[in-house]
Amino acid sequence: MVRPRQHDGRSGNDKRGKVPVSITRESVLKSLRAKIDSGQAVLGGGAGSGLSAKAQELGGVDLLVIYNSGRYRMAGRGSLAGLLAFGNANDVVREMAAEIVGAVKTTPVLAGLNGTDPFMNRQRLLREVRDLGLAGVQNFPTVGLIDGTFRQNLEETGMGYGLEVDLIRAAAVEGLLTTPYVFSTEDAAAMAEAGADIVVCHLGLTTGGTIGAETSRTLDECVTAIDAWAAAAREVRDDVIVLCHGGPIADPEAAGYVLEQTDGVHGFYGASSMERLPVEMAISEQVRAFARRLHRDHIGGMGGTS
Repeated sequence: MVRPRQHDGRSGNDKRGKVPVSITRESVLKSLRAKIDSGQAVLGGGAGSGLSAKAQELGGVDLLVIYNSGRYRMAGRGSLAGLLAFGNANDVVREMAAEIVGAVKTTPVLAGLNGTDPFMNRQRLLREVRDLGLAGVQNFPTVGLIDGTFRQNLEETGMGYGLEVDLIRAAAVEGLLTTPYVFSTEDAAAMAEAGADIVVCHLGLTTGGTIGAETSRTLDECVTAIDAWAAAAREVRDDVIVLCHGGPIADPEAAGYVLEQTDGVHGFYGASSMERLPVEMAISEQVRAFARRLHRDHIGGMGGTS
């Protein structure tokens, strides 16, 4: 299968690009493939704040993605808020880029873009992605998380997943790194054909914590789905990198189990699991630790007389 012709993003007369010269699609893929060849997992993370991005970089994350749900979940709202009419998703990413791109030193940052936005000028938006210092694109918000009659109606009325495939195809032509979410064998094949560099198998809203999902697939059901979706992508292009994300894959043990049980999955893309859940656990435990340590014996009385 022939890949779409790609822009290298480094034309000598093109002063648009603010992505460091060392961070190109080619350099990122070379680094990721070297990591895979050495037997290490690729790790991607979602960042809803500059501090989250900085901390994930310190931890060794390979890729960061910013999208509207990151902002909402770090404000204490569920990640599915990003699918509702709480603001223009692409405008939110523009705002987040100013905060997050400058917070990291060497980690590629990608934009989660709403490919179904009927008022979007796709080519202008993709050029702006590069101007903002972003190295690539992911399809979020995505109608892939919607099912039933509502999803069917979206497809019937020109707001379907195919527009997200078109976005990834256009981004590939522009020479941007592409890491789309897929939700079925058909999605995986379509994104691979469109030129996706990394296919991310999305297993649904992440479980756990105070605002996570309570209903999800089992881990073994995730394994079955991921294997099928990965095989569909590789039938189109055997060089595609495959990562898993979401649902019950919410901690290192679960991610390790899935990678052990699946065939040729190269790593994990976390969002809530990389920032929301760690923050919830760390802050609540820190407060409890202060409360345990600073008990009454260590503080003075209120004083005064009765």
